[in-house]
Amino acid sequence: MKLAKRNWNNFSLFSPMFDNFNRELLNWDNKNYSSTSTTVPAVNIKENGDTFEVEVAAPGMAKDDFKVALEGNLLTISSAKEEKNEEQTDNYTRREFSYQSFQRSFELQKDVVDQDNIQARYENGMLRLTIPKKEEAKQKEPRLIEIS
Repeated sequence: MKLAKRNWNNFSLFSPMFDNFNRELLNWDNKNYSSTSTTVPAVNIKENGDTFEVEVAAPGMAKDDFKVALEGNLLTISSAKEEKNEEQTDNYTRREFSYQSFQRSFELQKDVVDQDNIQARYENGMLRLTIPKKEEAKQKEPRLIEIS
């Protein structure tokens, strides 16, 4: 009896199907999808001397679709949108619905953020948060020290 080594990569019947499946399954760089295969909005965070700027790309939504909450140092941006359509005629009833939601959370630095003055606005498909820093945490101009 001779043992033969089988190369499963050359198995022509299933190879293309499993290659695509594995490519999508193991694509760790695809960060726009959650574990439920729903899209998660992209977020940009910028820091400047006085504030942190957070931008959430969420076109097609209204400002009332968002919930922004601050619990301790955890900033959570979430949305839940549900649509239902029903059409009734003599012969049939057609119902369609869709539900989309997301939640993104960010831990803010302790003793750096002025939590009482965080501002949020939604315009042109972009949710923008301005998170001011406390006065003692702001970047200051370098102080020149005189040498004696």
